[in-house]
Amino acid sequence: MSDGEDPIMRYNWAMPTLPLIASLKEYRAEWLRYDLTSGLAIAAVGLPSAIAYPAIAGLPPEVGLYSSILPLLGYALLGSSRQLIVGPDAGTVTVLAAVLLSLNLPTAEDRLVATAAIAVIVGGLCFAANALRLGFIANFLSRPILTGFMTGISLSILIGQIGRLTGVKIESEGVLRPIMELLDKADQIHWPSLTLGVGLFILLRLLNAWRPGIPGPLVAVAIATAMSAAFNFSAAGIRVVGEIPSRLPTPMLPITTGVSLGDLFLGAVAVLIVSFGAGIVTARSFGAKNKYPVDANRELLGFGAANIASGLFGGFAVTASDSRTAINDSMGGKTQLAGIFSAIALALTVLFLTGALSLLPTPALGAILASAAIGLIDLRALRELWRISPIEFVFALISIAGVLTLGVLHGVIFAIGATLLYILMKGLKPRDALLGRIPGREGFYKLHRYKDVRPIPGVAIYLLQGSLLFFNADHVRGRVEEIVKNLPADTRWFIFDAGAAAQIDSTAAAMLDDLRDFVEGRGLKFGIVELHSEPRETLLRSGVIDKIGNGMIFDDLEDAIAAFEAGNAKTAA
Repeated sequence: MSDGEDPIMRYNWAMPTLPLIASLKEYRAEWLRYDLTSGLAIAAVGLPSAIAYPAIAGLPPEVGLYSSILPLLGYALLGSSRQLIVGPDAGTVTVLAAVLLSLNLPTAEDRLVATAAIAVIVGGLCFAANALRLGFIANFLSRPILTGFMTGISLSILIGQIGRLTGVKIESEGVLRPIMELLDKADQIHWPSLTLGVGLFILLRLLNAWRPGIPGPLVAVAIATAMSAAFNFSAAGIRVVGEIPSRLPTPMLPITTGVSLGDLFLGAVAVLIVSFGAGIVTARSFGAKNKYPVDANRELLGFGAANIASGLFGGFAVTASDSRTAINDSMGGKTQLAGIFSAIALALTVLFLTGALSLLPTPALGAILASAAIGLIDLRALRELWRISPIEFVFALISIAGVLTLGVLHGVIFAIGATLLYILMKGLKPRDALLGRIPGREGFYKLHRYKDVRPIPGVAIYLLQGSLLFFNADHVRGRVEEIVKNLPADTRWFIFDAGAAAQIDSTAAAMLDDLRDFVEGRGLKFGIVELHSEPRETLLRSGVIDKIGNGMIFDDLEDAIAAFEAGNAKTAA
C-alpha cells in the first residue's frame, strides 16, 4: 500500500442500503406535500384506534399510542413497501388479549411487561423467519380460513363491547353467556351511556356508508370529547378514559417475572401467525392495486423492526393497518416519510393533547371498536366463497365456529388445523384422466374432455394431475386398478404420465411398485413418462426404476408412443 493511500478507498466496501435510504435517494421535492398531508391524515385516522384497541386486552390507552409511534419508525427503516402503514390491529390485539388471559398475570404492571415482551419476541421471530426464508408462512392461513377467523374475532370484539356500551360489568366470557348475563342485569343498564354509544355507533356506520373519505372514528372522538367537556359526563355517571400520561415512552427491557419464557414464546407464535398472516394480505392487496410486487420475506424485516421498536418502548405487537394504509394510498403518500410524519404528529398529541383525550367517554370507545369489528366482517368475501367454492365456504364457517366456541387463542390452533385439513382434502383425491389423440392434430388430449379424442390402440395413458404422496397413494392405486380392469382386451402397454407429479415420496414409490406388479400380472407392460428430477431420484433409490427397466422410462409421451409403435413394427416383421 502506498503512503497516504486510504485503506478504505482501496477496498470495495459494499454496505447494504436500507429501503428508506434507497427511496430517499430518488426523492422529489414535489412529493413532500403529499407525504406531509398523508402523515397528518394517517395520524388522525389512527388516533381513535390507538386509544380504543388497548381496551380489548385490558391495557391503558397510552399503550396504544406508544404502539402507534415507534413501530412506524421501525417499519420505515427496514420495511420494503413505500406505502404500507403499521399500527394496532383489532385482530392482533384480540389474540394478545387471549394470550394475556392464559398467562394469568396478577398485576397490571405484569401485563404491561408481558405485553412488551411478546412484541419483542414477535419481532425476533420475524427476523429469524426472514433469515430462514420462511415467508411462506404468510400463506399458512388460507384466505377462506383467514376470512372466517377474522369474522369470528369481529364477533368476539362486538360481544366484548357490551360492558362499555351499557355500563354493566360483564364477567362472563364467550358469545352467548355475556348476552345472557346482560339480560339478567338489565336493571343495571346505564341508559345515558347506552344512548351515547349507540348514537355514535350509528354515526360511524352512516359515515362509513355515505362519506367513507371522512375519518369517522376521529369525528366520533371529537364529538364525544366535546360533549363530555360541555356536559360533565363523568358527573352524570358515564365513564371516561381518565388520565393519560403526557410523556413519550422511554426505552425499556421487558423482563417478566412469574411467567415462563416458554409460555411467552407460544403466545408470541400465536400473535405472529395472525398478525403476519393478516398483515401480508394487506401488503399484497395494496401491492396488487398499485402494481408493485410484495416480497413476504422482506416484509418480515419490516414487521420485525416495527414489533421490536414497539416492545422496547412499552407497546404491544402490531401489524399492517388496513385503514391507515388506505388513507395513505388515497392521500397520495409517496414514501415512508408519510409514516414518519404520522409518528411525529402522534408524539405531539401525546405531549400536548392528552388532557382533552382524558375526557373521552368509554361508550365512545365501545362504539369505535364495535364499528371496527363490523368492518372486519367481509360478507362479500363470504358470499364469493359460497358462489365459487362451497367447500371453502364451509372451512370459513369452521374457522368462525372455532373462534366462537373455543376462544380466540384456541381458535388460532383450530384455524391452523382447519387449514391443514383443507390442504389434505385438496390433495387427497387428485384429478386424473386417460389421454388420447385427436386425428389430424398434434399432442395428447383428455378422453373425457374432448369428443373427438380417440384412445391410442394398444396403449392406455394415465395422467395424474398432482403429486403422489402417502395420503393419496391408496386412492391413486384404486383408480389405476379400476381403469386397468376395464381396459380393452387388445391393450398391451400402460403408461403412467408423471408430468404433473412434482413430488413422489417413499410410500408412493412402494405403491407404484405394487401397481407395476398388478399391471404386469394382467399381461401389460408398465411405463412411466416425464419424471421430474426429485421423483426420479426417489424411484431410483427405492429400486422401482430398476424393476420397471430403463427401456420403459421415457422423457415424454411422444417417445413412449414411438417406442410402442417400433415394438409393434418389429413384432409384425
